[in-house]
Amino acid sequence: MKKKSATKLKGFSLHVIPYSEVQNLSIAERVKKILTLVLGNKIVILHGRLRPEEEARLIEDTMALVDHVDNFKGIELAVIEPDIKNEGVFVKMKYGLAKKLVGDNHALTIIGPASIIKEIKRDPKKLELFIE
Repeated sequence: MKKKSATKLKGFSLHVIPYSEVQNLSIAERVKKILTLVLGNKIVILHGRLRPEEEARLIEDTMALVDHVDNFKGIELAVIEPDIKNEGVFVKMKYGLAKKLVGDNHALTIIGPASIIKEIKRDPKKLELFIE
């Protein structure tokens, strides 16, 4: 199979996707939207988080592209979400109910090209991106 050439851009940009923009998309549509942006040297900031099956599909599709797109080394992905372990029962119930009603949009997901994001350090309250 012939390798496709990724557009070689200098620098990068941030692309923020609100949860409402992806909530009704299928798994394939979400993954395609994210990978299209990442292949364009964009760091995607997704309000919310991908479901486990979406993350798995994103990783599978990324691995397939690594061998077929020039200058594409893969992706870096990190999620940060509220830590409610030490909260009371009422707060946990409220959070769980909201998650069921409107989806997991309390999280923040960062996805970017591995050629730009060298490392993501994560602790419960913050993410640090080391960018080249």
